[in-house]
Amino acid sequence: MKKVILNKIDRFFISSIVIILLVGNNFNAEATTFQQEDSQQNTQSYTEFKGIVIDSNTKEPLAFADLTVNSTNIRTVANREGRFLLKVPNNLLDKMLTVSFLGYKTQEVLLKDLKNKNNKIALNISITELTQVRINIPKDAETLVRATLDREGNNYYNEPAIMTAFYRETIKKRKKNASLSEAVVKIYKQPYNSEKKDAIKLIKSRKNTNYSKLDTLALKLQGGPFSTLYSDIIKYPEYIFAEDTFQYYDFSFEPSTQINNRKVYVVRFKQHPNVVSSLYDGKLFIDSETFALTSAEYKLNIENEKQAMDLFLRKKPRKVKISLIEALYRVDYQTKNGKWYYTYSNIQLAFKVKWKKKLFSSTYTLNIEMAITDWEKNTTGIMKPKNSLKPTIILGDEASGFSDPEFWGKYNIIEPEKSIESAIKKIIKQLKKIKP
Repeated sequence: MKKVILNKIDRFFISSIVIILLVGNNFNAEATTFQQEDSQQNTQSYTEFKGIVIDSNTKEPLAFADLTVNSTNIRTVANREGRFLLKVPNNLLDKMLTVSFLGYKTQEVLLKDLKNKNNKIALNISITELTQVRINIPKDAETLVRATLDREGNNYYNEPAIMTAFYRETIKKRKKNASLSEAVVKIYKQPYNSEKKDAIKLIKSRKNTNYSKLDTLALKLQGGPFSTLYSDIIKYPEYIFAEDTFQYYDFSFEPSTQINNRKVYVVRFKQHPNVVSSLYDGKLFIDSETFALTSAEYKLNIENEKQAMDLFLRKKPRKVKISLIEALYRVDYQTKNGKWYYTYSNIQLAFKVKWKKKLFSSTYTLNIEMAITDWEKNTTGIMKPKNSLKPTIILGDEASGFSDPEFWGKYNIIEPEKSIESAIKKIIKQLKKIKP
């Protein structure tokens, strides 16, 4: 069978947006940094709830469970340990909280019944009858995927919106945090049927990097919040399913599931075995009634090691060999009033770094995630605000805020995992030592 090699110049990838800069000691010369915008906040106007979402049977935590305050656009997402932190304005405490997770029955909880800490919300697995789901199934999986991508004008929120989002970026050497960045941003989201790209404005940010853990090798992530935003497959389908790459995928159905008590088709996609170039392998979760994409999980094919690495590497020292171990992606959507919109995305990258004349190599893991925590219709007429971020943004080193427990104020954020909490405690100790 003839091998197909795609022209790299003619293709688009999410990976090409997420670029790692690996440089020597002089790495600050070309870096673009976030400029922080101060904002006044009333820290007494909201109530904070903390807890964990678990499987009712196994008691295992449900990572990335979604929590939304009914009749509002206020939401958050649980971290990898299933833990959540939710801030709700005091005038909304009579509302219900909806908790959902793919493959589980949605549960509603009255906010007034929650404690401020140590809440435990258990979800039950949803059993789906496949015969019920497959009544109106398209003739094949590829047809369903094409229908999903063609319905962005009908299924998705098609008015300009301003979204508040929390962004987190971590770099680990082996299992130890070497860099931690966090930011609250405003996303000026363009209609899904518009070709205009989204804009981002920074509200607050903080970052700290321990370069002593990086063995004189500095890893910097170019793209920042844009990297996660561009994984919105419906708004930016060209990064995975461009018309000239669509034909190189195989599509097939897998057992169906449920999300938010709605039946969902599961479509597996994988590049043809005769395609040498790096494409993707993953699953699309598609609403059975509207054919809207509700979630997607996929990974980059790294069999073509050199081409896969070229998608990420911008610079590196000559005496270093760098190999890509994995590149994993996830994107989620929510529905309100019959319209779907982007709510969460996550990218995980892992690299192996080997210096010449050194016996052992080091593994670096990068994780970036962004969650929409609130949004509203954009009635300002402003599509791209002043001082908006560039897609090539690199978060500058800034430790401000780590020592202030009220730094985020009323903004909803993703609850820090234990390893991140530990890193923050170490940063605070370091800041105390350097204070006069």
